[in-house]
Amino acid sequence: MPTLPLDYIKEIQDIFGADTESYQQLMTQPPYKGLCVNRLKAQPETLLPQLPFATEKSPFYRDGFYITGNTDGIGKHPCHQAGAFYVQEPSATSAVTLLNVQSGDTVLDLCAAPGGKSAQIASCLHGTGLLWSNEIVRNRAQILLSNFERMGAREGVVSSCYPETLCERLGGFFDKVLVDAPCSGEGMFRKNPEAITEWSREHVKACAERQLSILQSAAKAVKVGGTLVYSTCTFSREENEGVIQAFLSAHPDFEAVPIQEPFGRSTGVPCGVRITPMEGGEGHFAAKLRRITAEEECFPAMFQMPSKPDKKMPEILAALSDILTVIPQERLYLMNDKVFFLPQQYPDSTGLGVIRAGVFAGEVKKNRFEPSHALFMATPPSQCRRVLSLSVGDTRVGDFLQGLEIDCDTENGYTAVTVEGYMLGFGKCSGGRLKNKYPKGLRQ
Repeated sequence: MPTLPLDYIKEIQDIFGADTESYQQLMTQPPYKGLCVNRLKAQPETLLPQLPFATEKSPFYRDGFYITGNTDGIGKHPCHQAGAFYVQEPSATSAVTLLNVQSGDTVLDLCAAPGGKSAQIASCLHGTGLLWSNEIVRNRAQILLSNFERMGAREGVVSSCYPETLCERLGGFFDKVLVDAPCSGEGMFRKNPEAITEWSREHVKACAERQLSILQSAAKAVKVGGTLVYSTCTFSREENEGVIQAFLSAHPDFEAVPIQEPFGRSTGVPCGVRITPMEGGEGHFAAKLRRITAEEECFPAMFQMPSKPDKKMPEILAALSDILTVIPQERLYLMNDKVFFLPQQYPDSTGLGVIRAGVFAGEVKKNRFEPSHALFMATPPSQCRRVLSLSVGDTRVGDFLQGLEIDCDTENGYTAVTVEGYMLGFGKCSGGRLKNKYPKGLRQ
């Protein structure tokens, strides 16, 4: 690991005090590793015994766990590919705990890529409300979308939009807003030593200015009584307490919410918590704010479904009925031969860089409907007409993930493929063989 910059050591001495030496000793140790269970697809008591590594409960999130065993190849494990869990550094999960997401909430994850916190939020929503996940960098937004679909989020939107544009248009719409802001990454030093070489006082200052700008934009999207959580993976007071103090000074319409959680250490603001390696995390800061007033109430226009169904819709519904047992017809939307199940609470998104709204169900090709991988990943196996159930030890699992044809004992037609009961994808069964539809970009 590269040597820590002297300017940085001086800063952490001011922050950590007597714990500075302990911190420097811990920096020579391997980083913490963890995962979150996705309750849209799995329950911890069922999933964890199925995994080939040991886990231990994390204090930072209800469904967060340390990985204490060998994690080689964890990203290729079938249960990970099925979206039953998401790999995430343990202390990074604390921000969503502070957000306190409840069923039915409308939630904005403003700086969402690669998607770990969005996965947590979707799990907490239990398929209700709305999760809007935004990432300004387009190629990172595509990674966000891939993870979003793997986790099986149905009531969600993925966009790539400037925060000020998005939050201005959706002013006062969200119950909960999370700003996991880009930062100097001091909490990533053990995991990514290259971050040490990129650290400088100038970079910290630039990050703080950008973070305050993003937070001020995010504030517009919070409804009165709603919660705004700001988080970083850095220790810097300038990027953490400094940003929060500057924001509260300029925003009397927000109040600080004292932290009640039992993890982490206190900070220079009562609404903040700092987690360090000494508390069992790589490094995270989070602060909780509440909107108490608004100059005027904002009510964004909602998306309007077409008054008349497309003439292709009967054939699409017939095809879907052969695949699924439950079809929310009232949210079925056709655009340029692409079929979607739109979210129930979907504001007008014109000009907001939406990449995907709801579930991409498939598309019409040569007058016939072809389902998508995303449709199956967002559907419980119990709602599929045909299911090929495999165990982790079945050699067909590896073959399926490589895109190969496999033996299939279901009746002919589009068939869901599960591993240990978790949705893995689909294929088309014909004559005892499954023509593989696993996406080429995901194949192992």
